[in-house]
Amino acid sequence: MTQAQEKTMMLVGTYTGSGSKGVYSYYFNQDTGDAQALNSLTLTNPSYLTISSNGKLVYVVSETNDEQASLNTIGLNTQTGSMQLLHSATVQGGDPCYVSTNGKTALTANYSGGSMSVFSLNKAGTTPELSTRFLGAIGGPDKTRQDMPHVHCACFTPDGEYVLATDFSADRILSYRLMGQKVIANGVAAMVSDDSGPRHLVFSNNGKFAYLMSELSGCVTVFRYAKGRLVKLQEIVSDSVGARGGADIHLSPDGRFLYSSNRLKAEGIAIFAVNPHTGLLTRIGYQSTAAHPRQFNITPNGKYLLCCCRDSDKIQVFQRDIHTGMLIDTFKDIPISKAVCVQFVK
Repeated sequence: MTQAQEKTMMLVGTYTGSGSKGVYSYYFNQDTGDAQALNSLTLTNPSYLTISSNGKLVYVVSETNDEQASLNTIGLNTQTGSMQLLHSATVQGGDPCYVSTNGKTALTANYSGGSMSVFSLNKAGTTPELSTRFLGAIGGPDKTRQDMPHVHCACFTPDGEYVLATDFSADRILSYRLMGQKVIANGVAAMVSDDSGPRHLVFSNNGKFAYLMSELSGCVTVFRYAKGRLVKLQEIVSDSVGARGGADIHLSPDGRFLYSSNRLKAEGIAIFAVNPHTGLLTRIGYQSTAAHPRQFNITPNGKYLLCCCRDSDKIQVFQRDIHTGMLIDTFKDIPISKAVCVQFVK
């Protein structure tokens, strides 16, 4: 690994109000697991962010339950880590908690607003304009957690033709067709088990399989994906203690292992081996973490997994055994107040 490959830039989103300023930039050494703080940008509750393909723009939500709930565009200097707020646009929905982009369109999932907001990007990508909103529904059995619509993530499919959104309170995944920068409702991609609370969704490298982490059931569901539709293949437990706090989900870069985080009880990360032919999962381990592992990510080279432990005010750095998938705590914690999202500039 060359020196340039060893060092990657990463950005961290936080909840503000308890000591955090907003978004932070770091250099992370993919060989040693050491982090170097670079810069910060003041922003309210930047709880989720995504980085453009060229690394120069960052799309960040401000997760508030009022008219200040917004999608922010940040310019990033990939040499110094300095950041500049370029543009803010209201999402017209409370508590945006997820953002994704394909370079032409940006999407936010608005949890309390129960909606997905669609933004058209200009050629420079700097001034997202809200074009459409789609609403989620209710129907799940949990009268406390599913009593109003919640949309938790919205992502582009690997074929580039569809968008899928998790309709948390209706226990289903919604499908939308992409027509240029237009997003058109395309029905239900899949129903999931009652009382699941679908949260985050990721795709296999070959685009044939999708993996859903559900918050309430604490299960990972495996689907076969094709043309905006999902066919259920397997449901396997991630949260084995019924904490109803399932959170994030990611595949290793080589696609051989899947990880899912669980909060509220027995907090940690479940580890699964992936069958490359069928997409099916086998649970092979569990790694305890500090408090409230809301989100995590894996370095581009696959050597480290960084876990945002919100209520322990730190990011834990785990080394991955690339052969077994197991995690080893390096004890090189990155102290940061209310960290909830880490993304790497690839």
